Amino acid sequence: MTQSVAYASEFVPHDNPCAQCGKPIAKPIWSEPGEGCVTYVWACRACDYEFTCTAVYTQRDEQPLAA
Repeated sequence: MTQSVAYASEFVPHDNPCAQCGKPIAKPIWSEPGEGCVTYVWACRACDYEFTCTAVYTQRDEQPLAA
């Protein structure tokens, strides 16, 4: 089952340096959420290099406290 996840713009990485030339890239051209991660595709306009980065996150157990 695939879940649709909405991401606020403040959570999208920005100004990531190019993995080849080091110039900053304003924002990813694609992002895809996975189970416990988000994969971003970056494209550098300066040198035409494209690469992916994966952000891995953990989910918190949000169990109610006993009364």
